[in-house]
Amino acid sequence: MAVGESSENYLETILILSKSHPVVRSVDVAEELGFKKSSVSVAMKNLREREHITVTKEGYIYLTESGREIAEMIYERHQLLSAWLVKLGVDEKIAAEDACKIEHVISKESFDAIKKHVK
Repeated sequence: MAVGESSENYLETILILSKSHPVVRSVDVAEELGFKKSSVSVAMKNLREREHITVTKEGYIYLTESGREIAEMIYERHQLLSAWLVKLGVDEKIAAEDACKIEHVISKESFDAIKKHVK
């Protein structure tokens, strides 16, 4: 299931956008991340080939089961780490930025330990 940090970010972004948008398209992902549409198109092709997303002929992007699993794992890490850093007194913006970096490199074991400690 190992995917790169970039792929994880794309999957997480699709998940987040799907919560507030009726449908998610490449242009939405590009706007959200501040990337060129061409870069996002390449990434979507890659995610489609790895079967983490499906794209309809209208260009609507949907997470597959494996894509949703990865996206939800990264999103949970982001939410928990960000909230934890804020509780420790870190500025919200910095906490969110740091959580974004940590969420991709932390081991499952370490994250589970932090999660257990926080809850």
